[in-house]
Parts: sequence; C-alpha cells; structure tokens
Amino acid sequence: MNMPNISRVNNMSVIKGLVGKKMTRTVKFMGEDVTINKLSYHHVREVQENADKLDADDAAGFELLKAIIRNSVDGGNELTDDDFDTFPLDELSRLSTEILKHSGIQGEQKGK
Repeated sequence: MNMPNISRVNNMSVIKGLVGKKMTRTVKFMGEDVTINKLSYHHVREVQENADKLDADDAAGFELLKAIIRNSVDGGNELTDDDFDTFPLDELSRLSTEILKHSGIQGEQKGK
C-alpha cells in the first residue's frame, strides 16, 4: 500500500511560510527598550561588503552603522541623518553591536 508523503508537503509549506518572518529581540538604547530584528541574508551581505571596504574613514564607518540600525531597529528607517547626529556615539555603537550579535555576524565588522 502506497501512502502519500504528507509530512514532506507540510514541511515544504512550513518553510515557505517562514519567508519574510522577522526574529526580534528587545534591547536597551539610551535607557529605553527598542526592538531589533535579525538582519536578512541580503543585509548581512551588504554589511560585510561595506565593512570590507572600510579603512580609517570614520564617515564611512558611521554610514555603515546607520545602515545597520535602519535595517534592523523597528522604526529605524524613519531616522534621518540629522536624527543620528543627536544620539551619543557610544549608544549607537552599543546598539549596532547588539544587532550584529543578534544577526550572528559579531566580530566580522571592521572600522567600528
């Protein structure tokens, strides 16, 4: 008797259903709770490629830090460059470090 392989069909639909799902975590930023999302593979590749291009250029490093935060923090895409200029650098750096750890790429970033 041949039985249909139902579990295979269900597994395929489960994995397909995960496309676009965000994995979140709450961290502190300037004493407040903010929600960070794991970076997608696409964003991780962008971070790695841009980090490889960094040297001693602080402006390029700050642009990378802003991109990391904009792509991960809930509402981060609403922040302007002027908004970033108002935050303490050490707070931004801690936040980006938490994002990188959450996304599994801590230690691969240069120029921070």
